[in-house]
Amino acid sequence: MNAPVALTPELLTQLTAIVGENRIKTDADSLQNWGRDHTKHFDPNPSVIVFPSTTEQVQAIVKLANQYNVAVTPSGGRTGLSAGAVAANGEIVVSMDKMNQILDFYPADRMVRVQAGVVTEQLQNYAEEQGMYYPVDFASAGSSQIGGNIGTNAGGIKVIKYGMTRNWILGLTVVTGKGDILRLNKGMIKNATGYAMQHLFIGGEGTLGLVTEAEIKLERQPQDLQVMVLGVPDFDAVMPVLHAFQAKIDLTAFEFFGELAMQKVLANGHVQRPFETECPFYVLLEFEAPFEPIMDKAMEIFEHCMEQGWVLDGVMSQSLEQVHSLWRLREDISESIAPFIPYKNDISVLITHVPAFIKEIDAIVNENYPDFEICWFGHIGDGNLHLNILKPADLTKDEFFAKCQVVNKYVFNTVKKYDGSISAEHGVGMTKKPYLEYTRSAEEIEYMKALKKVFDPNGIMNPGKLFDL
Repeated sequence: MNAPVALTPELLTQLTAIVGENRIKTDADSLQNWGRDHTKHFDPNPSVIVFPSTTEQVQAIVKLANQYNVAVTPSGGRTGLSAGAVAANGEIVVSMDKMNQILDFYPADRMVRVQAGVVTEQLQNYAEEQGMYYPVDFASAGSSQIGGNIGTNAGGIKVIKYGMTRNWILGLTVVTGKGDILRLNKGMIKNATGYAMQHLFIGGEGTLGLVTEAEIKLERQPQDLQVMVLGVPDFDAVMPVLHAFQAKIDLTAFEFFGELAMQKVLANGHVQRPFETECPFYVLLEFEAPFEPIMDKAMEIFEHCMEQGWVLDGVMSQSLEQVHSLWRLREDISESIAPFIPYKNDISVLITHVPAFIKEIDAIVNENYPDFEICWFGHIGDGNLHLNILKPADLTKDEFFAKCQVVNKYVFNTVKKYDGSISAEHGVGMTKKPYLEYTRSAEEIEYMKALKKVFDPNGIMNPGKLFDL
């Protein structure tokens, strides 16, 4: 397999012929902007940014890239945290910004067909206009794109009830690394005709080809959502609270965060502390309460948790405005800690293992970084934890990341011990690539590499991500 070559004037001319000269960018600012994601570890260095508007234009770009042996990196909302969309080696960046149309709505199927560049919030709003609901939701919904969500199998805050992006994909249109257009599953719920190849592209991070369209399932709208924020004394109290509520109420979300995360959010001045008691940790839970008995049941469970010492204090939303305000305590964390250049780990284990797993990880981090601020939060109701180590002011970014990487093997060995995942919802990209073997066996990785060679024989599709060939 030959190394990709740099952009040539001839290739630039042919790319321009495909998309038009107004859909090509080569200036330094554009290369920096569209060549990166939210990762701080890698510097972007693409050759050109192209903005196709149709599947056929994407196909033509990929065929041209094969002809010239130039690598291709897909670009969506650039909100990723694993460098999966970073073009660091002269790639052609294929931006989906212009492929942002909602193409069809099928009411009887509760399904919508969209282009890959549709923003998550755009789809959520469209679904609401149709009296429906798209439940995959996270803090970056206002800028992340459906294609990127599919590429990383994005999760978010509603997974405990609604599952990951994968659960909502009924079909995909893709351009493979060979330049073939495949329509996979075509939106059908029941299709027993062999391999379900659409699932290879969900979570594939653009390494097999580019998703250009998707058929997406919708749901009925939730009714009368209520939110509770509860303060808990320690990690050990979190899971009993989860089990107590889940035993009697269908939760749509169960999130957790530490006091440090709370302080960082409050420092921004947009929200207030939900109650006077300062607690080591907090849980936020959400549920539908269209009937008064459900509210009564929630209060009964809350009182039981207080009696058991699992909860120190708490509040329940009294209005839609307060629902949004309480959610901001959780959803504003990433933005609030971003100025501290956090070193992030997005890890998961079976819910059963969460208490023991957290204790071991917390001990590892505190032993190795006694002077660092550690910010815990996550979707603990589905076993997903976000471990954020905040950079001290007296360390450079490089010094800080070097110190953090030293302990990765201890953290990931613990993940492996519990048969967990080194990346629960942000993908592998380049940041987690050295650690893939902690989650996937050598045999699995070999099968993954073999699949890539089938769909992308010249190795041009987002090379350097997930694994190296």
